[in-house]
Amino acid sequence: MLALPIFLAIASGFVVVGVYTERKVSAFMQDRLGPMETGKWGLLQLFADLLKLLQKEDIVPTAADRRLFLLAPAVIFASVFAGFAVLPLTPDLQGSDAAVGVFYLMAIVSFDVVGILMAGWGSNNKYSLFGAMRSVAQIISYEIPLGLTILSVVMICQTLNLQEISFQQGIFTHETNYLFGLKATGIDVTGWGGIFSWNILRNPFLLVAYVVFFICTLAESNRAPFDLPEGESEIVGGFHTEYSGMRFALLYLSEYAMMLLVSFLGAVLFLGSWNTPLPNIGPIRLADWTSGSPGTVWGNLTAAFWLLSKVFLAVLLQMWVRWTFPRVRVDQMMFLCWKVLTPVGLLLLLISGIWRLLMV
Repeated sequence: MLALPIFLAIASGFVVVGVYTERKVSAFMQDRLGPMETGKWGLLQLFADLLKLLQKEDIVPTAADRRLFLLAPAVIFASVFAGFAVLPLTPDLQGSDAAVGVFYLMAIVSFDVVGILMAGWGSNNKYSLFGAMRSVAQIISYEIPLGLTILSVVMICQTLNLQEISFQQGIFTHETNYLFGLKATGIDVTGWGGIFSWNILRNPFLLVAYVVFFICTLAESNRAPFDLPEGESEIVGGFHTEYSGMRFALLYLSEYAMMLLVSFLGAVLFLGSWNTPLPNIGPIRLADWTSGSPGTVWGNLTAAFWLLSKVFLAVLLQMWVRWTFPRVRVDQMMFLCWKVLTPVGLLLLLISGIWRLLMV
């Protein structure tokens, strides 16, 4: 169970790094400087913000449903952080080796909808309720194409265990991998490892599935251009309008933790998890040299490095998207989900089933 405290430390530390990085990335994209005054290069700005939040009074509106209002941030926080329990960090470090890890992750992360609805309803503020209802509609809708893309991976890998999915995407796999997942090619790439063993090349259509997955995770995380629940120009601040102090900080922390969680999940399912992207090319054994062996310190360090590198690249991509595209309208959001992404997800699921038959 050593992996779970490590994941919680990574998630908590990521908030410090992530908030500062997003401020600097957004400033760079908009030709601004970002935080500059508090500490060198503004490095202490986040700590100043946290100190301010700690000093703020925890206000509960008089007409609010006190129990729901106070409990909602804890429910959202717990549901997001519970998702880290089944993620593999290295071949030897995983919180829980659950046989149904994918199913657990989808179920527990969905529970934050309950907390968001509690926050909006319990605030007794019509704008908070609007934000909560928007969020519920958005998250529940986008879970359909999200689930279809995840099922496509499960169908290719034939397991719900995230660690088994990880092992299948590298040189330590017990399965025979063929080029592009097609036995008909006759090219055995099991010993190559690297990117050739990743799911996006075991079934090239899973690259499209990853794009759909990434779009859906933006909606699941309430990130722009799908930040309708927090549409500041329309409903002030969404479901968290009435929160202050550390309860607001918990909601803020949960948003960044969700970004990290879905980036971890995307890396594990599609991008080779903790496996190296470098393949063995003839006598140049890049995969062997940069993977190490399970059970060794070098193997675990390199595995953690590769996984965290993929995760932080995905997070940077989320930030890039946020500061590039404008917020979509509600009707555009629903059109994209039900009339574009869901049919594409169903098609990808069908293709994955056929592809799996061709692999064996």
